[in-house]
Amino acid sequence: MPDIATATPQMMRRVNAATVLGAIRSSNAVTVSELMDVTGLTRATTISVCEDLMARGWIRELEKDSDTYQKGRPARRFELDESAGCVLGIDVGVLKTTVVVADLRGRTVGRASEPFRGREIEAEERIRVISETALLALDAAGVAPDKVLAVTVGLAAPVGRDGNILVSQPFWSLFDVGLKKALHDLHGWAVVLENDANLAALGERWRGSAVGVDDLVVLLSGERFGSGVMESGRLLHGAAGGAGEMAYLDMVEGVGSPDGLAALARLWAAEALAGTSKTTLRTAAAPGHEVTAEHVFAAAAQGDKVALGILDRLSDRLARVVSTVAILLNPELVVIGGAVADSASTLLETTARKLANYTATPPRLAASPLGDAIVGIGAVRHALDHVEKNSLDLELRRVQLPASKDTR
Repeated sequence: MPDIATATPQMMRRVNAATVLGAIRSSNAVTVSELMDVTGLTRATTISVCEDLMARGWIRELEKDSDTYQKGRPARRFELDESAGCVLGIDVGVLKTTVVVADLRGRTVGRASEPFRGREIEAEERIRVISETALLALDAAGVAPDKVLAVTVGLAAPVGRDGNILVSQPFWSLFDVGLKKALHDLHGWAVVLENDANLAALGERWRGSAVGVDDLVVLLSGERFGSGVMESGRLLHGAAGGAGEMAYLDMVEGVGSPDGLAALARLWAAEALAGTSKTTLRTAAAPGHEVTAEHVFAAAAQGDKVALGILDRLSDRLARVVSTVAILLNPELVVIGGAVADSASTLLETTARKLANYTATPPRLAASPLGDAIVGIGAVRHALDHVEKNSLDLELRRVQLPASKDTR
């Protein structure tokens, strides 16, 4: 905020507009008097700012309800026009992309998901699929593409604070396809790239099991372990976006790789089936298909000894991985997220007991309730943050309002 002594009238109008819009955004319908109490502005200034925000398209005035008020004239009430624009949260994986459309309150109004033809495809094809999926999601929401105010794309690669992908590893280069420029050129959208685990942490803190938690790690634990780290309520990126990368697990005794729970369950099930053990896993998968993590968890729930043994190994592996995070970062909470989160919840009690063997500062553990939508939800939150930070620089529809002298 500028120094009041040196602030120009234009700067003060902008500060007042941001203050009022923030108060309306964080509320439902509010009266002028309520806005005055929150912002400390005069009645005349508050009304002037509200009328300007209406002209810009950010808020709308509600019809006056005379039945609510016993004396005097009905109060003017305002609320955020959540349909004035929208944001896109895009989750780009190796095999598919998912796009979520949300209004300015963060409510999902459309969604679409499409596969890529293969892992190794040309950049142009990957961009085309992502773009077409975004348009499908917008069509499902009944929203025009020019209503998009911000787009956040989650990628399974380190992304620096500058929005650039660290491509020092071949796998990460799959995502360096010029997506930000391509979507802007195709649709005029403002696009920000972010690491998928970082977005998972944002989503979990917004609408998952970490609401209100400032010191948090979310472990995406499907095919590979990856982590999004929040310290004092802010994301950690590191110098080049590498904070939270878990390649160091190659060097951790008893771990040996960043392979995730789904990959390990598959591997250990295959090893068991190569032996002579009696197990229901032998008939769990269709002929010609491999046993998956879901098969292992289901068999364990039915008391299968081989599957239970695999779960015990998984809980020990998870405890060792969590302990490294606990020692390095000392979070209050570690959330297990991603596609295996529901199944992994059965590991948490055993994992928590084993943690005490590996660290003196064990965090609380939780399984994410957001499932495989966790990255998309975080991407929506990230895009909304961008809109809220830059609201007064964004162009919305223009509404012509009659001049008003009303200072109620």
